[in-house]
Amino acid sequence: VQLQASGGGLVQAGGSLRLSCAASGRSFSTYGMGWFRQAPGKEREFVAAISWTGGATYYADSVKGRFTISRDNAKTTVYLQMNSLKAEDTAVYYCAAPLVSRTMPIQPSEYRYWGQGTQVTVSS
Repeated sequence: VQLQASGGGLVQAGGSLRLSCAASGRSFSTYGMGWFRQAPGKEREFVAAISWTGGATYYADSVKGRFTISRDNAKTTVYLQMNSLKAEDTAVYYCAAPLVSRTMPIQPSEYRYWGQGTQVTVSS
């Protein structure tokens, strides 16, 4: 499976960005998807996850109420809408697909496939 993330960039604090992750290579609609991020000098951390149908979502407390994860199974794409961005949101953002179908884990170790990452920089 291949994942291609895009949509990162430089934005002022309080602004918005939408990340996209295009998937190919397997039954996208049977796998949950996740977004993670990694800031310089820090470990990769969970941001959001969505179920294979899109009917369930889960967010890290740090982004709850500001970020929205969604998916379009017809386009085999998952999105991360990021609003009210803060300087501490600055990181490389990765989309990922888990090892096991019909799961939506939050631990990076449970994800097998990773996109290449897209840089998000929020200026204060």
